Amino acid sequence: MSVRVQLPGPLRVFVGGQAELHVDGVRSVRDLLHALPEGVRERVLDERGNVRPHVNVFVGASNIRDTGKLDTALQDGNEVSIIPAVSGGGSALRRPRRSRERGMALR
Repeated sequence: MSVRVQLPGPLRVFVGGQAELHVDGVRSVRDLLHALPEGVRERVLDERGNVRPHVNVFVGASNIRDTGKLDTALQDGNEVSIIPAVSGGGSALRRPRRSRERGMALR
């Protein structure tokens, strides 16, 4: 059984720059993550072995937080994507822009 793993840019340095890995002989997401190189594993899992809050793991289009978490079963040919959470918006410390016409603060 083989599973394909898609890695984001920041984790590729731990696998020689590869964007994709093939991992054989794993039956669950837990097995898969523990089979990954240490540098990847340390950044995906916390000290207790749980997926870090700022990391999302998908099997196909399903987030494992909505399925069986680390016990989510894998099947031959599954694609697993490790995706860092992205947040946006402005900084609370940023100075607000002012409208040239009215001198009003814009957010």
